[in-house]
Amino acid sequence: MILQLLAQLFKKPFTNKHPMKYIPSSSTTFFKDVQNGKVMMNPPVGTPERFRGKIVYETEKCIGCKLCLEVCPSEAIIFKDEEKKIRIYLARCTFCAQCTDVCPVNCLRMSNEFLLADTQKYSPSLIVE
Repeated sequence: MILQLLAQLFKKPFTNKHPMKYIPSSSTTFFKDVQNGKVMMNPPVGTPERFRGKIVYETEKCIGCKLCLEVCPSEAIIFKDEEKKIRIYLARCTFCAQCTDVCPVNCLRMSNEFLLADTQKYSPSLIVE
């Protein structure tokens, strides 16, 4: 095991560096070097075809049929009666895409966005309206 550990110390990492928007603001010199062409950043890892990331909701297309509420296994979708629209809590969502499949007007779709970590369960970034 020690030999394997020592070998790993000298190998190139398999992952890309964490995305730019999550690097602390103290790293501004790094970004200036990137802009000036002194340093190259690793390109982001592409997502596979039909990746199920953050849900995109087009409110103007929604007809308020409530079919997405009926098929959601995690009850992540609630209906706002006053607006006849929905709200999706991504902290509850299992990203099964059943809501996108059942929507008759295709107002719901899955995006390629996968960086959804947050410190608060009901943060505005984790609520889709």
